[in-house]
Amino acid sequence: MMVVLNGKKAGLPEVRDAIASFRRDYENVQVRVTYEYGDVARFLDEAVVLGIERFIIGGGDGSVNEAVDAMAKLPKEERPALAILPLGTANDFATGCTIPLTALEALHFAASGSTTAIDIAKANERHFVNMATAGFGAQVTAETPVELKNFLGGGAYTLTGVLKAMDFIPYKSKIVTPKHKMDLQGIFAGAICNGRQAGGGQVLAPRAMINDGLLDTVSILEFTLMDIPQVLWEIQNPSVNGEFVKCLQTPWIESSAYDGIPVNLDGEPYYASSIRFEVVPAAIDLVIPEDAPCLI
Repeated sequence: MMVVLNGKKAGLPEVRDAIASFRRDYENVQVRVTYEYGDVARFLDEAVVLGIERFIIGGGDGSVNEAVDAMAKLPKEERPALAILPLGTANDFATGCTIPLTALEALHFAASGSTTAIDIAKANERHFVNMATAGFGAQVTAETPVELKNFLGGGAYTLTGVLKAMDFIPYKSKIVTPKHKMDLQGIFAGAICNGRQAGGGQVLAPRAMINDGLLDTVSILEFTLMDIPQVLWEIQNPSVNGEFVKCLQTPWIESSAYDGIPVNLDGEPYYASSIRFEVVPAAIDLVIPEDAPCLI
């Protein structure tokens, strides 16, 4: 096994203690620490050469994204199983997968848990595993302080106040899927979901499964304060026919915006005016509980 730790988390006492205890229980545990972007891919290449069967990534959603993107660039037969040691602030993907969140418990599960082939997704040539958020959410993440980045988990009234304060201008976008063509006006937020939740626990795609060969897409259209109860109901009862929330399940979706839309892929910034999102079925073997709610 190889454990790759995010350099910002490697020195935490609870992480060091967990690694020490883990090494006493398991032989030949290789530990690496990242310093800069690209280190995860380099360590993955080393793991392949060493014949490592389980690649444990220790970090938050961004670290998991980096590991997934690196794995996707390897031939499928060379990819080791991926396990997650959640060390981030939100850990949305790990939480949605019901992977243990305490360090030592997560390490033991990474070593002994069973694996399931899961889907990942692509945005043009960039990969992600949990979700891509677009529009206002991505703009907040890229341009504003931490207290505003938590808008998805802060409640709809807080969200509406933030929108007013920022004089946010909704986006216009054309969306094409195998079954639908829509010209949406007034989009303030959207999500292309492989997983179910983002923003520190906000469930955006309650039907999403990470091994069904489909992406769940959510587009939230402009609404007023009085519309909030309806918006929340539509998020929990997804439909393509919603008044404010349009939800689709599709293997791919193409989005073309008139002015371009800021996007976050598992929290990593990305920007393009035209993006093709598509699922990559059964791409990675993930160490995950067999009864995880996001598995079919």
